[in-house]
Amino acid sequence: MKSEEVIIVGGGPCGLSAAIELQKVGITPLVIEKGNIVNAIYHYPTHQTFFSSSEKLEIGDVPFITENRKPVRNQALAYYREVVKRKQVRVNAFERVNAVKKQADESFIVETSKETYQANYVIIATGYYDNPNYMGVAGEDLPKVYHYFKEAHPYFDKDVVVIGGKNSSVDAALELVKSDARVTVLYRGLEYSKSVKPWILPEFDALVRNEVINMKFGAELKEITEDAVTYMQGEKEYTIPNDFVFAMTGYHPDHSFLTKMGVDIDSITGRPFYNEQTMETNMQGIFIAGVIAAGNNANEIFIENGRFHGGQIAAYLKKKMTM
Repeated sequence: MKSEEVIIVGGGPCGLSAAIELQKVGITPLVIEKGNIVNAIYHYPTHQTFFSSSEKLEIGDVPFITENRKPVRNQALAYYREVVKRKQVRVNAFERVNAVKKQADESFIVETSKETYQANYVIIATGYYDNPNYMGVAGEDLPKVYHYFKEAHPYFDKDVVVIGGKNSSVDAALELVKSDARVTVLYRGLEYSKSVKPWILPEFDALVRNEVINMKFGAELKEITEDAVTYMQGEKEYTIPNDFVFAMTGYHPDHSFLTKMGVDIDSITGRPFYNEQTMETNMQGIFIAGVIAAGNNANEIFIENGRFHGGQIAAYLKKKMTM
């Protein structure tokens, strides 16, 4: 069994930031990541532009310099790779953490797909991108239905329905139109979401007004079949031809992963119980970092504020270990 002072579960920007902050106080943690570093960003759409400006995505005091104020996906991937190399962060990639169990001596056993570790402290920085919010409608499990959008080329000359009206839906619809897909957007809201990035809304709205994108407000998806989609607008039911569906309905954290460790979760908000100053959960010795701290509200914590959680944890552990 391998022994570590601190194990960080999750190699996203917030997990990597926590590792670097711990290095500053003399702790060399091990980051364990089921994919490779910043795995969620890798799975973003190919042409994704960040909402945040580059300086708000920086970690470890390493400048993130881009020609445009808001970086794109590939620039972020290159930046975080460089940070890991420059800061010599220890990362075990393509290793999945299956369980974290507290022992009688207050240490933890961390069981992974490859190894068993003993650690004095564990930081969970797993995010939420792996767990889509399902709609619970008939046909959602068909192969033609996706909860992630990568790129538009395969959908050339196809009838595509996009579910949702926030940034991921708008971005997907714009890319699909560029590849000459026939796009219908179904959104249960009655007007554009205020969260849509202001620099893309005018382009999207122009395509709607010119009937390039078929936008349906107040629309509730009812059923998906092999060759059609049925939805409701008020009391009226509509069925339209359809080849593919992108259900961009958001994501949520893996609550069961935390509860199996003994971490309590608020049943309404999905927020883990933790100390906001130290990021330590109700399970002493287990900390959280990044968007997982927001529970079900994915719009509360981003990279730009979650990256500071590691500093709070490092300060607390430094103080605790010198007492």
